[in-house]
Order: sequence, then structure tokens, then C-alpha cells
Amino acid sequence: MNKYLEKIDYKGIFKYFSEISEIPRGSGNEGEISEYLVSFAKSKGFVYNRDSANNVIIIKEATPGYENEPSIMLQGHMDMVCEKRKEHTHDFLKDGIKLLVDGDFLCADGTTLGADNGIAVAYILALLSDEELKHPRIEAVITTDEEVGMNGAKALDLSGLKSEYMINLDSEEEGYLLASCAGGLTGTCTLPLKRVEEGGKIIKINIGGLKGGHSGMDIIHNRTNANKLMARLLFDLRENNSFGVIHMEGGYKDNVIPREAFAELVIDPEDFKSVSKSIDEIMQIYKKELESSEPDLEYSIEDKGEDNCNPLHPVSFEKLLFLLVQIPYGVQVMSSDIEGLVESSLNLGIFRIEEDQAVICNSVRSSKSSYKHYISNRLKYMADFLGGEYIVRSEYPAWEFKKESKLREHLQRIYKEIHGKEMKVEAIHAGLECGLIAEKMPGIDIVSIGPDMFRVHTIDEKLSISSTIRVYRFLERVIQEKILR
Repeated sequence: MNKYLEKIDYKGIFKYFSEISEIPRGSGNEGEISEYLVSFAKSKGFVYNRDSANNVIIIKEATPGYENEPSIMLQGHMDMVCEKRKEHTHDFLKDGIKLLVDGDFLCADGTTLGADNGIAVAYILALLSDEELKHPRIEAVITTDEEVGMNGAKALDLSGLKSEYMINLDSEEEGYLLASCAGGLTGTCTLPLKRVEEGGKIIKINIGGLKGGHSGMDIIHNRTNANKLMARLLFDLRENNSFGVIHMEGGYKDNVIPREAFAELVIDPEDFKSVSKSIDEIMQIYKKELESSEPDLEYSIEDKGEDNCNPLHPVSFEKLLFLLVQIPYGVQVMSSDIEGLVESSLNLGIFRIEEDQAVICNSVRSSKSSYKHYISNRLKYMADFLGGEYIVRSEYPAWEFKKESKLREHLQRIYKEIHGKEMKVEAIHAGLECGLIAEKMPGIDIVSIGPDMFRVHTIDEKLSISSTIRVYRFLERVIQEKILR
């Protein structure tokens, strides 16, 4: 454990976060972290359940005087988004996250930090470990695969739980109480491709340096999508240049705005200078256009030498380029009910050309189920029209706003007593597991809170240390003070 974190630790929050960070826990690789949680429950003598999806539920019974108080669920997810610098050798299947302290911020060395949502797990373990805390029955629910479609929450069996209230700990801004979130789905287009035989000079175009970010929280910030920018580059390049496309690729997660993309082209060796010049001219236009929103945009052109290869058939290329250019990206509709809230959006998060097909994965989000399906149906329409296929997976519902909430009032009252100001109630465009749990437990009263986090889902992710401690202390009071019924 970092010596500074050890020195300033409060109730074991950073002790547990450090232990969690040592365990590889990317989505789909949660076996070890799930076993860690089971071992924790066993060591404390708590009743627990681990299901086939590796979700873990831990029960801590009420302390004396709280036996007749309604049970409360504390909920978060154990998996994290795995992103790293291109040159970094970190292996997310084997290596833990190296934690660094930078002033008030906790960050990672060249990778995502995993505070989304490791800090929720650390909070829960610290609260369960606190033998002095007075509390009602606590039902801790820690899920898997949240970052790839909430598959853990979908598999949850909550029939044995008693909670009337639930605090989700997957929010990223102190002082804000979330009461609603968007629903979403992942829509995957596949387009069949044909290839031809050709010889020539092979060049590789790299685009990078973009900000990227969370496709829900950051979509409103006008972040440029590397996949869309690469498609635009080829669209502009084809106007005055002849080339074949061998390979294209960009993005690793459908819910992350891609920062980097590359394309391998084959050209006539005599055209190398003219094609390179055209790329330079086009990219300079983009850099000027994006100088305020993407100041670190960079690109490179690599000469890979001459060889025989199998670029896409011209018809396949035109169909693919049409699809990449025409697929919408970013904010589609702003909310008419809540000022500043994105209602509907989509993100072209993953794109790659395989031997005989192209795969395009889009993350679609909306607080309106009908519009979510409209966007999805548009994607299907385009894919079908071009002779491809479209599959919907990882769909999850929106979490609808509840006009009356005793839990919300409880948190607002305590926050004002502590800080002397109102706790802001908001909705977010990102997806949370609250909607799925609300469907399984009708009537449960849910809120979501969390400490200050920045640039989640990116290599620049950071967590405020002081905010983490303040929110935990607030959470202690929320649990200890009885909710007025």
C-alpha cells in the first residue's frame, strides 16, 4: 500500500482499494476479485452468496436497536474498463494497477485507475468491517460485467433480499444525488467484404492524441471519435487519390470514445509523395478545425515497404466507407425536461476489418426507450440495406425518476446539515444498474452517490482523495441515522 495512502487512510477505504487494485478485474475476468470478496465475507463470518455469474452478495445483520429498521442495499460493480497507453506493457489479465498519488488525486501509471467502480467496493468492505458503526441490516450487492452491458445485474437473483432502500455507489461527483439514468444497448453491425489481389507500396496511417472518455458522461463534451475521424480522412483522401484499404481498426470498448485508430493502405509506389502530401494537408485542416476541442490530435504516416497484398474490393470499400461515414455519432437529442441533460446519443466504440467482414460496435443510450430503439433500428436499416447484419446485445432499461423518495429526502437533509447547502438532485446520461435492480425489486427506493472522479474510462482517470473521505463520512451518517417512515 502506498505510504501516503496508509498515513491518511480512513476506516480502511484505501487499504481495501489498494488490495482490489492488485487484482486483475477487467470485465469478463472477475473470477479472482469475486473470490477475494468471498474470502472477505468468510473471514468476517458474514452470510454470503456467489452465483454462477460471479456476483457476490454479503449480508450483515442489524446492530442492536436497528433490528426493526428497513434493510438497506449498498451496491456497486467489481469490474473495470481496461485502457492503457499504446506503448505500455501492462497486461490486464495478469497485472494489478499501479497506484500513484498526485497531490489530492489518486491515479494510475499509464492505465485506467478502476475507481469506477472499485471505490464502491472499497466503501462497502470498509463499512462492513466497521464494528462500531450502528446500522440496519445491510445487503451488499457487488456485480460483474457492468461495463460491458450489465450482464451481472441481469443474472442477479434478488428474491431472498429484504431491502426497501438502495444506495448505488457508482456516481462520480460529490454533492450530487442521482435519481435517474439512461437506458442503453450495444448494436453490432457486420458487413461482408470481398478482397482482391494487388501489389504496391503499403502505408499505415495512425491517428491519436484524442481525449476519448466515457461514452455517456463525456459525449456532451464534443469529444472527437477516432473511428469517425479516420473514416472522414479516407472519405476526403479518395477525392484526389487512388488507394486500396488492407486493414482498419480503432477502439477497444463500445462504451469508450476511441482515442486512436489506424488504417493500412496500398498505393502505387510512384504516388507515395502525393498521397502523403494529401494526408498532411487534410490532417492540418482537421487540426485547425479541432484545435479547441482536441488540441493534442496527432497523426503519422508509416512507409511499410512494397509487397503483394489483398485489399478490399472497390465495391466493398465503398459500402464500408458509406456505413462508417453515415452512422451518426454523439449527441442526438437533448432533454426537454432537464436542462443540460443528454437524452439520446450513440458512440461508434469498436471498429475492425477482419478477413471477410467488418465489425462495427455502437453504444446507444437514451432516457426514452422509444428513441433508443429508433436509433438502433436506423443502424439495422443501414446494415441491412448494404447487405450486412445487425445484432442487439447488452440491452438495459432506464432508471426512471421517482417523484416521492424518503431515501432521497434523508440524504438531502443530512447533506445540508453537514455542508450548509443543498445536495443537487440530477439525472445522468450514463447507464447504471439501478434500472435493472428496480425491475427485479418493484417499489425499492434508490439513489446514487459517489466521490469526485475525473476522466473515467481513460488513462487520465483520477480520484479525489479528500472527496473520497468526505463522501464516506457522509455515507456513515446516512446509514447510522434512521430514515423517517
